[in-house]
Amino acid sequence: MTEVQNPLAMGGSAADADLQALAHLRDSRQRIKQELAKVIVGQDAVIDQILIAIFTRGHALLVGVPGLAKTLMVSSLAQTLSLGFKRIQFTPDLMPSDITGTEMIHVDPVTGERKFRFTQGPVFANILLADEINRTPPKTQAAMLEAMQERKVTVGGQDYKLPNPFFVLATQNPVEQEGTYPLPEAQLDRFLFMIHVDYPSHAEERQIMKMVSGTGGQTPQHVLSGEDILAIQETVRRMPVTEHVFAYAEKIVRSTRPKTDEALDFCKKWLTWGAGPRASFNLILAAKANAAINGNYHVSCADVAAMALPVLRHRLIPNFSAQSEGMTSDDITRMILQAIPQDAKLD
Repeated sequence: MTEVQNPLAMGGSAADADLQALAHLRDSRQRIKQELAKVIVGQDAVIDQILIAIFTRGHALLVGVPGLAKTLMVSSLAQTLSLGFKRIQFTPDLMPSDITGTEMIHVDPVTGERKFRFTQGPVFANILLADEINRTPPKTQAAMLEAMQERKVTVGGQDYKLPNPFFVLATQNPVEQEGTYPLPEAQLDRFLFMIHVDYPSHAEERQIMKMVSGTGGQTPQHVLSGEDILAIQETVRRMPVTEHVFAYAEKIVRSTRPKTDEALDFCKKWLTWGAGPRASFNLILAAKANAAINGNYHVSCADVAAMALPVLRHRLIPNFSAQSEGMTSDDITRMILQAIPQDAKLD
């Protein structure tokens, strides 16, 4: 089987159903972007990356200066997906129970009996916006990230499952660092993507000015339901991947580890730590979803390369030498993609 074939077309009714699901996914992506365009100008790449995170059952960290409509983008997306949405504004005095919930004394109105009853916190939502996650202390961050990983909350020895689907879209301001608690690398690794939200273009900014200073925009309409998203997640995971694509993704990730023989020379020079195995399988999952939303029936090396920046951005740790030369993790990732051709013969 080769990449140019349509593997999903082989194998009967199950494959036919997957083909229909992928066509529905491609059309839904366009409809979602059309609905978001009612309130959001531009940011096409950011929206696609958020959708890919959702369709792969992952979480995303959005990094950008204030005023770039990160919160509006996430809340509007929740409307188009017809999902429960909650927002937490992270502050230095936020406690873990403010996120997960707590047990409260409940009095039975008939018997007068008192007993503890669990009251759910805002984490019990389909889409949770963790606004400025780096403004809250590590203990509260840890409670949030544990819920992300385990998809459940434990209070008083009792486990409470979070809704399904469940996604965390966190935001972080890269400029103001006073009074913040940067997330440790091990916790950053829990996010599928670190998404860079940049300034709008000249034309986009002019359009934003006209839209916001006008009489008000339209309301995005529902496009997908929770059941649709769960079905899409299963379809994405069934996307076929050839051994060459697996080898290409593996080569990219293993070349970032500076203390190994497989590391590229500039990675040994500029990186303190490289990406771990979580980056490898996240790169493949993201590539599958990227192929799916673009209407492709197979995953190519180009899909892997397209997802390398948001997957590796928070997993590569540049050393002092790199920082002194103005090299970022994105710069190093681009160099890796140039050094490892997509059509190269790989083991």
